[in-house]
Amino acid sequence: MPPSATTTLRQQRLGIELRRLRESAGLTSTGAAAVLGISQARVSSIESGRYPVSAERVRTFARTYDCADEALIEALCAMTGGRTRGWWEEYREYLPAALVDLAELEHHATELRVALVIHIPALLQTADHARVLFKEVAPPLLPYEAEHRLSHRIKRQEILHRSRPLQYTALIHEAALRMAFGGPEVARAQLEHIVGMSERDNITVRVLPFGCGASPGTGQPIDYVSGAVPKLDTVQVDTHFGCEFLDAEAQLIKFRSVLDRLEASALKASESRDFIRRLAREI
Repeated sequence: MPPSATTTLRQQRLGIELRRLRESAGLTSTGAAAVLGISQARVSSIESGRYPVSAERVRTFARTYDCADEALIEALCAMTGGRTRGWWEEYREYLPAALVDLAELEHHATELRVALVIHIPALLQTADHARVLFKEVAPPLLPYEAEHRLSHRIKRQEILHRSRPLQYTALIHEAALRMAFGGPEVARAQLEHIVGMSERDNITVRVLPFGCGASPGTGQPIDYVSGAVPKLDTVQVDTHFGCEFLDAEAQLIKFRSVLDRLEASALKASESRDFIRRLAREI
């Protein structure tokens, strides 16, 4: 089977983790190929995510690289096989690849922690609120492009409602709650929606009020996506040029620390719910 011309973020991550295991064992790709009995080109294609690999091959690689972390090995085995034909794949020709990969990443997550200063978290946005945001994208979206993004965003939210819903913690700054995008009616409905979602057992919403003072980090939106094991965690941050995915150990440690410090400054969940209710009444 020839290497694939395109790869998903999940396929790339599997290859990256196999490369990290190889490097931790002190092997070059050429040396690994010799031990495994395959070509160096095959090793490189697997590590780039361009060549499919079976669960048994992953276990063979792990044994060759002296990896004894069984939880990690099994998590990597679960990432093998062809591209998952999830609902997000129907959007691949309409949306930037990073948005499609983000949906797949969230689908396989075990927990999500997000922090935002200016915007409401995407998974808690109402359709009317999101539609207003998409009208302000630069460069402007065509009407059908905006509708593709809207339906994609709403479908992403299904992970909060499935039979085994995702554990989700959202840290939202007061500034985001007061933005009132779309006018009073849209803004009030958005706040009421957040309150209702926060009452679900799997969702925790905590507010960072203006009075909490200085906050760690740069104020950029943070999505911390927990994998099956901590080594497979991923941070997604927004930039002017789209989503950026980070998974280096130092980066994960840094963003966990930022989120922990933000949580320490935030109102408790019950206080946050009352706070948002008050804001909704003031509109």
